[in-house]
Amino acid sequence: MAKVFPARFFDGSGDEFPDEFPDEFPDCMHETEILDDFSETLTENAQETLTENAQETLTENAQDSVNWEIPESLWKNLNDAQQEAVAYGDGPLLVVAGAGTGKTTMLAHRVANLVARGADPSRILLLTFTRRAAAELVQRAKHLLESVSQEQSARINHIWGGTFHAVGTRLLRIYGKHVGLPPNFAILDRSDQEDLMNLVRAESVPVTNVKRFPKKGTCVSMYSRCINSQKKLYEILALYYPKFEEYLPELSRLFDAYMQRKVEDALLDYDDLLLYWSALMRHPEVGEKIRKRFGWVLVDEFQDTNMIQAEIVKGLTPDGRGLTVVGDDDQSIYSFRSATVRNILELPQAFPNTKILPLEMNYRSSDAILKATNRVIAQLPERYRKELFSSRQGGVLPTFCKCRDEDAQTNYVVDRILEHFENGTPLREQAVLFRSSSHSVRLETELARRRIPYVKYGGLKFTESAHVKDLLSFLRLAENPSDLPAGIRLLGMLPGIGPKTALTLMGILRDAGGNLNVWSSWTPPKRTGNERWFALVTLLKKLTDSPMTLKEQVQEVLDHYRPILQEQWPVDGDSRLADLEQLLDVAQKFKGRTEFLAEFVLDPPQSSEELADKPDIDDDYLILSTIHSAKGLEWKCVYVIHASDGNIPSDMSTGRQEDIDEELRLFYVAMTRARDYLYVTCPLQYFHTGKPSWSSHYSRVLPTRFLPKKILKACFEEDVCYDAPDPDETEDFRNILAEEGLTPEEWIRSQTSDLW
Repeated sequence: MAKVFPARFFDGSGDEFPDEFPDEFPDCMHETEILDDFSETLTENAQETLTENAQETLTENAQDSVNWEIPESLWKNLNDAQQEAVAYGDGPLLVVAGAGTGKTTMLAHRVANLVARGADPSRILLLTFTRRAAAELVQRAKHLLESVSQEQSARINHIWGGTFHAVGTRLLRIYGKHVGLPPNFAILDRSDQEDLMNLVRAESVPVTNVKRFPKKGTCVSMYSRCINSQKKLYEILALYYPKFEEYLPELSRLFDAYMQRKVEDALLDYDDLLLYWSALMRHPEVGEKIRKRFGWVLVDEFQDTNMIQAEIVKGLTPDGRGLTVVGDDDQSIYSFRSATVRNILELPQAFPNTKILPLEMNYRSSDAILKATNRVIAQLPERYRKELFSSRQGGVLPTFCKCRDEDAQTNYVVDRILEHFENGTPLREQAVLFRSSSHSVRLETELARRRIPYVKYGGLKFTESAHVKDLLSFLRLAENPSDLPAGIRLLGMLPGIGPKTALTLMGILRDAGGNLNVWSSWTPPKRTGNERWFALVTLLKKLTDSPMTLKEQVQEVLDHYRPILQEQWPVDGDSRLADLEQLLDVAQKFKGRTEFLAEFVLDPPQSSEELADKPDIDDDYLILSTIHSAKGLEWKCVYVIHASDGNIPSDMSTGRQEDIDEELRLFYVAMTRARDYLYVTCPLQYFHTGKPSWSSHYSRVLPTRFLPKKILKACFEEDVCYDAPDPDETEDFRNILAEEGLTPEEWIRSQTSDLW
C-alpha cells in the first residue's frame, strides 16, 4: 500500500518549481573522492551554459514527477515519529534523536523520500562527522529506492555527502580563487601543523623564556580553539590556559606569522578548511552560487558542531528552508574539539519556525537499562525533554559494583567477561569503557596474563606512524613544492642534512617557484653523497613531471624508501614495510594524488588492517575503548570502569557547571552503549607508589556523583568485590625481607643480577 503525501516538488525553495536550476556538477563526492576531475576542468561559465541548455528539460521532468505516491517501502517498518520526520516538508526541521532510536534509518529514509518525491539528488548536501556515516546513509537510501525506480536509485550517487572538512575541501577546490587560494593547496595534518608552528616560532617570535613558553602542540590547540569557537585569544587563554596568559603578545604574533606562512606556501590546516568555507559563504557572489547549488541541507550529529560549523550551516540556509538537523543534546561530549551543545539547544532561536521532533523509541537497550539511563540524564539542568522507552520490555537490571581497589575491579570485570563468554556471548560483543586511556593499564596486564585477546580503540592513527608519514612526504612535496613540513621531513631522511639545511633548501625551492632543477645544482654534504642526493631529486622530478598512475607513483616512492626504512628500523622493518605495501592496493581506488593525499589527512585509517578489503570475521577479541571513542557503537555487554569521583567526572573537568554537565553526558553515552548487560564498577581506593607502608599506599575515593543513592536503589543491582591481596600478607613479606636487611626493590635486583 502506498502512503500519499501532498504533491510538491521539493527543491527546498518553498516554491513548486525552482526559479533557477543549479550549475551542473559531478557525481556524489564522498571522502574517497575528495575532488572530481570534471569539477576542476569545467569552467564556471561552461557549467552555467550547460545549466541554461538543460533547464527546460529538467523543468519538464520535474513537472512529470510532482504527483509522486510514496511507496510503502519508503515508510514501512518506521515508527510514527520516524514517519513524521521522513515525510516532513521543507524545514527547518530538528530531529532530536535519542541514543539507539534509529536515527540513521530515519535519515536514509528521508533522503530516499526526497529523491522519490522529485528532489534533484545533486542539490542534496549531506553533512556527517565521518566518511563512513555519509557512505552508509547514501547506500541505505539507494537500496530503498531500488524498489521504486532503478533510475532514481542510480541518480542518488549525485548527492554531495561527507564531513564538513571534506565538503569544504571540494568547494574550495572549485571556488577557492575567490578567497585567495590556489587550486593546488595542500592540507596539513595535526603533526605537520605542530611542526610548522614550531618552525614559525623559531623564525619569527623571539621568546625570553623558551622553557616556559607553551609547547608546539599546546600552541596549535590554542589556535584551533580560537578559530573553531570564534573567541578571542585572551578569552581562550583565560578559560583554558591561564598559566600562559603572560605570553599573549608573543602568541598573537606567532599566530599571525603562522597564518602568513600558510598563505605564502598554499597550506591549509583542518581549521582553515572551515574558515575559508565560511569566507566563501560570506562572499556576495560565491555565497549565493553555493546556496543555489543546494536545495536541501541535512546535518547529522549537530550536537557535535562548533561555532564556525554552525555559521556555515546558517550561511547555506539563511531562512532554514530545506534544512534538516539531526542530533542529541544528551550526547554532546566533544567540547575539547570546540564543539558546543549551545548550537543544538539554540537552533530554534536561530530559525524561529523550526519544527522539533523527538525520537524516543529505543531499538538498542533493554527496558531495565533505559530506566537507569533516563534517570541519570534527567539530572541535566538544561536539555530537550525526552524519555526513551524500549522496543523490548524487561531485561536484567544494571549492576553497580563497589570494589576494594583497582585489582579487585580488574578481577571482577574479567570474571564477568569470561562468564558471559562461557554462556555464549563472543568477546567482540563485550566492551570495557573508561574515561581516560590510562585507566585500562591494569586491565590490559590481566588480560595478557589470562591470554584474553583484545583491541583498544584510539591511540596512534595509521597515518601518524613515522614510516607512513615518511612515504607520504614524497608525494606531498611533489604535489606542492611549498609544503614545508613535508620537505623538511623528507630531506631529514638524508644523512648530513639537518633542520637548518633542510629549511634553507626549502627556501631555495620556494624562491625558484618550485622548480626542482634548482636542487640539481646544489652540492650536497659529503655525508649525504651525490648518489643519494641526485636519486632523491630524480625521484621528485619523476613524480612531478611523469604521467604515472597513482599506484605507479607509490611504487616508485616505496622502491626508493625501502632501504631507508630497513636502515632506520632494522628490528620491525618488515612489518612496517607490510603497512606501506597496503597503500599500493589503496592507491588503485583514487583518481589521482590530490584526492589520495586529501583522503589520508581528512579521514585517516586507524591501522593498516582498515586498508584491507576483507577483514577476518572469525577473529574474536574483547573491545577496550575510551568513552569518547565508543560513541555511536554498541555491544551486548558493557563494563564502565573507574566510575569514581575524580575519574567520572574527571577532576580536570569540574571547574564550571558546563564542564560537569558534559561529564554527565559522557557517562550517559557510556551507559547507553549496552544492549543487554551493563556493569558499572568503582574502586574505593587507589594504590600510589613511593610511600613507606602499605596503608599509606592507598587513597580513598567516592563513587561517581552521577549515581546518587536514590538512582542506585531504584535502577541498579548493587554488588561488592573485595577480591584483592590482603595487606597483612604483604606486610608479612615485607617483615621477612626486613629481617634479611633487604628492601623489596633490593630483593628483586638480587633475583635478576645473574641475568646480565
